[in-house]
Amino acid sequence: MKALVTGATGFLGKRLALRLAQEGHEVVGLGRNPEAGAWLEARGVRFVAADLGDRSAVAEACRGQEVVFHSGALSSPWGPYPDFYRSNVEGTRHVVEGARQHGIRRFVHVSTPSLYFGTEERLNVSEEEPLAARPVNAYAATKRMAETLVDAAHAEGLPVVTIRPRALFGPGDTTILPRLIRANQRGALPLFGAEGPWVDVTYVDNVVDALLLCESAPDHVLGKKYNITNGDTVRMRALLEKLFAALDAPMRFRPMRYPIAYGLAGALEMAANAFMGGREPLLTRYSVNVLARSQTLDISAARRDLNYNPRISLDEGLAEFVAWWKEAHGAG
Repeated sequence: MKALVTGATGFLGKRLALRLAQEGHEVVGLGRNPEAGAWLEARGVRFVAADLGDRSAVAEACRGQEVVFHSGALSSPWGPYPDFYRSNVEGTRHVVEGARQHGIRRFVHVSTPSLYFGTEERLNVSEEEPLAARPVNAYAATKRMAETLVDAAHAEGLPVVTIRPRALFGPGDTTILPRLIRANQRGALPLFGAEGPWVDVTYVDNVVDALLLCESAPDHVLGKKYNITNGDTVRMRALLEKLFAALDAPMRFRPMRYPIAYGLAGALEMAANAFMGGREPLLTRYSVNVLARSQTLDISAARRDLNYNPRISLDEGLAEFVAWWKEAHGAG
């Protein structure tokens, strides 16, 4: 198989590109980080240093490919809207155009379940349920636009499968678990209620498995969207206790009430925009919702249609993450 992976120097894209190369496929990885690109080159991935906003470079990277895995995106809870739009909307448009121009046989798109969630609690959400009436942040808003572009391309003949993976973690993660570790190091972790909300997380290699299943699945999956998680919901407090026990680190909680935390986060956001040059504040309204609201997914469609079965358990994934973290950063 000849495959293009966008976002190949990112957390998920790097793991996918490496797996494809290890399995003997001819892989082109497109990304912006030359150092990570050199690491991939040394492991059999042909690296193309390009931004998704570069329409001609993206189109050229699609030339001769059979499959495009579009995992490239600006994924962050905070940042200037134009940056998200350029990467997630214009970038997706360029990848779709390149894929159509060069007649790829399957386009596997990485979207996000952030499209479902606002400030309310939602449990066991399926792909058929309505999306949030209002996007929670610029990332969710622009990823929703990106899905719309991909859906329109499918309606015009592009062979698309879309996944919505939830809360990725594993070795190389710079976002979810590292944020919680650093919050604990700074003082305390906010805890809403005695046990915290119900949450889903997904080990990164399980998402790679899902992407490969999308590539090989029969044509009846085309045009569909699939939730992807570890299939094991857990209380936030229990997850954090597992994490910090494995890190051999003390865990400090700060009980918080949602209305107070949400109001404080709004004030911090205003101050960040007014006085901090837009730098991400210590607490955002999005992060408050993630930490306070139970929001989980139903993955039965992926199990049924893709034969997806999470291969690496939560405990196994945490062990892999902790071993990497200790080597890279020391104890938590």
